This record gives sequence, structure tokens and C-alpha cells, in this order.
Amino acid sequence: MAMKQSLDMRQGQSLVMTPQLQQAIKLLQLSNQELAEFVEAELERNPLLVRVEEEGSGGNDPSGEPQRREQLKLDDSSGLGEARDQLDAPGEDVFEPGTGSDAGMPADAGGPSARTDWSSASGGGSSEEFDPTANVSGNVTLQEHLHGQLNLAGLSAADRLIAARLIDETDESGYLRTPLGDIASALGADVANVEAVLNVCQGFDPTGVMARSIPECLALQLKERRRYDPAMQAMLDNLHLVAKHDLKALMDICGVDRADIQDMLIELRSLSPRPGGGFSSDTTVAVAPDVYVRELPNGMFAVELNSDTLPRVLMDKAYYAEVSALPMREKEKEFISECASSATWLVKSLDQRARTILKVASEIVRQQDGFFAHGVAHLRPLNLKQVADAIEMHESTVSRVTTNKYMATPRGLFELKYFFSAAIPATGGGEAHSAEAVRHRIKQLIEDENPENVLSDDQIVDILTGFGIDIARRTVAKYRESLNIPSSVQRRRVGKAG
Repeated sequence: MAMKQSLDMRQGQSLVMTPQLQQAIKLLQLSNQELAEFVEAELERNPLLVRVEEEGSGGNDPSGEPQRREQLKLDDSSGLGEARDQLDAPGEDVFEPGTGSDAGMPADAGGPSARTDWSSASGGGSSEEFDPTANVSGNVTLQEHLHGQLNLAGLSAADRLIAARLIDETDESGYLRTPLGDIASALGADVANVEAVLNVCQGFDPTGVMARSIPECLALQLKERRRYDPAMQAMLDNLHLVAKHDLKALMDICGVDRADIQDMLIELRSLSPRPGGGFSSDTTVAVAPDVYVRELPNGMFAVELNSDTLPRVLMDKAYYAEVSALPMREKEKEFISECASSATWLVKSLDQRARTILKVASEIVRQQDGFFAHGVAHLRPLNLKQVADAIEMHESTVSRVTTNKYMATPRGLFELKYFFSAAIPATGGGEAHSAEAVRHRIKQLIEDENPENVLSDDQIVDILTGFGIDIARRTVAKYRESLNIPSSVQRRRVGKAG
């Protein structure tokens, strides 16, 4: 067979990730602290990039200053401008400087917030490995250590919100000082539910953490050693006598002799009254929210960017014009041109990042208005695609925006990813049910079951089907196991033994 050479021309399309596009995508997923460090490095590297020290300075610069706050009408899908650049594929994700929704608004337009009536809104991550030796590092805080275990606790999204709040309320010594009633009131949850989540969290390492008093902390450690008997309980109830070394009174109260009291005191001294003492405290950094949510007098919710976390940088056009007029070699011209392009793109990328965060956060609040109005029990099923479709962005963009971003609300500080939960379909094609709501219903059914008539997973499926929930038996088993509830056979055996 004869071989010959030929020259063909073909036309095709391919996606090229330019350095600027890679930078813009990177900025989306940075936390506000990481973003500040990145901008500081750029200020050191780029002589044409300058910091805007005061709000409003440089406001007439045509390059456009990153928006600090913006008013967003959620019912206006086109209010944020059209695409002009290539940022994360969809053009709707990109905005030119000066085309924001607040452009052309009067000065008294009602404040820098996103407002709409959400009373009729309709609803529609990967876990990190827990390292049990993480506390040997002096750079690991107690909260970080506890949050790492929370990812593997198997709690529902609603209970994770409660657990995260309990962890945040835990002090450096490992104690929970805030009354549970206050936490329940802030989250709109039942005190009994908060206490049940606390019982799970008190099983975290280190033993004794999140106790509300020294006796409770020591009791948790004794229970783990299986040494919490009535005598020890009586001693913990009278620690003031231990402090006074009143052995005779302790012997009478605990009902033991002197030798036993001596052994009990030795064991008591081996416990740690400060379970959080082995963790770093000087490196603890308070989380700064990226957005604020506040309720207005008319029942609507305002969503507002935190201007303190937004870097204020601009390109120094006067200095650029001055330098460009000087005689330069070719390499120097290329360097100045590269710095100008980099500075312009960074300003534009920061502006786009701020707008995208506000857009995503506003849609999350609109979708989860039940939580903000009534509490944690009213979380709706929500996923990244629902938010992405609603705001006409790519799903990967929403995923990046919700990474390491926090929302300060009247109910506390939450990571944006906390508001996403799976959906369970409804029978007859009705509105889907939140997976957390279904999990909570399964828990209630088992708690209310008759010990002589224990519910099997198949029976639970039948009951849930009667409530309009389309769920498989294996899903019920998975949710039951995530709640640390034993099978019907095990529960029946425990009931008989009791």
C-alpha cells in the first residue's frame, strides 16, 4: 500500500484557560483571609496597584472600584448585566465595571441591601478525614478539632447547624457556658433537640469537652472509664468537701471507708478539669462573615456584603501614564504593560467576586427563608444546581463561592454550605421533602414506638409513604444508622432485657 503525505486544514473549538481566567476562578474559592493575603502579595509585586485607604476615594476613577455593597432585586434576573468577559464559562457570571445593579440608583434608595418578600418562596459535601492525633500540633485549635469530628458524626443538616453553634460557644478550656435555652431560642429549635445534639457532641475527643460544669466534665471522663458509680457521683456533687480535704464528711456522704475514699481521690486527681487545655489558643482567629443577613420591619430580609472583608485596590492610572511616557527598553515596556494588564484584571476579578458572592448568598436566603423566619426545623431541600439555575450561573461557580464563605444571621454565623441538603421525592409528584426532615421524622417514629411492637424498616417505609414520602427501605436503614439507632432486632432485644 502506497503511503503519501498531505496537508489538511481543520476547524475546531477548545477551551483555553488563560492565566487571568485561572486567577479569577482561584479568587472565587478563597476565603476572605486568604484573599487579603493574596492581594497583599499583589500589592508588593505590582507597582501599578494601589490600596484605597478610605471608602469612596478614587470613586471617579473610570477603572471602577470594587463594589462594597449593592442593592439586588431578586425578582429581576437580568439586573446584574450581561456577559462581556470569559469568567468560569457562562457569560452571566461576569460583570463590567459600572454595570452593577446599583448603577444609576438615587442616593436615598434605601440602603445597601438586597430586599424582597420571601414569604411565598418555594424550596426546591465531602467530609474531611478526622485525625485523632491532630491535638498534638500546637497550631490546632479546639474548635478546629471538634469541627473535624462533626463531619463524621452522622448528624442531619439541621442537627449539624446546632452542633456547629454549640462548638462555637465552647470556650478555650472546653466548657459550654452559654445556656441551652439561649442557643435554642437563637436557632428556633427545641431545647430537648439541642440537648440531644449536645449529648452527641460530648462524645467527641477530648473526653469531657463541652461540659457545662466541672462535675459534669469529670463525670464524662469517669463514664468513659466505667468508674462512674453512686459513690463517685456523690463525691462530684460535693467537690467543696474535696477542696476542704474533709475526708470524714466524704466518707459519710459516699458511704465508703477511708481506703476507698483515698483511692477515689487518687482517681479524681488523674482526671482533667480543663479538657481544652492541650489545644492552641493564641492562633485562634475569629471568622469574619462575608455577608450579613438582617430582618427588616416589613418582614423581608436584607442581604449585605461585609465591606470590611473586601480589599480596596485600584490601578494607579496617573503613575502608569507618567511611567509610560519615559524612554524605556523593550523588556521594561513589556513589564509595565504586564503590570497594567494584571492590575486591571485583578480589580475586575475582585468586583466580580463580590457580586457573585452577594448573588449566591441572596438566593440561598430566598430559598431558605423558612429557616430565617421560623428556625432550623424549617430547612428546605436544596442543592447547588437549584441555586445555579435560579441565578443563571454554572454549578461549579456556586460550589466555589460557597467554599469557606460565612453568613452572619440573626440566628448565628453559618457557613454557606450548611444550607444545602438532599431532597426526598414525594408520592404523587408533590413537593419534595428535605432529607433532614425525613431523618427527623424517622427518629420521632422510633422514639415513640411501643417497646412491645418495635417498628421494622419496612414498617417505617409504609408509615412514611402514608405521609406522602417516597423512600426506599435501604434509605431508611441508612438514615437510621446515621442517627446511631440500632436495628429493630437489636431494639427488640434491649426491650426484652429491660
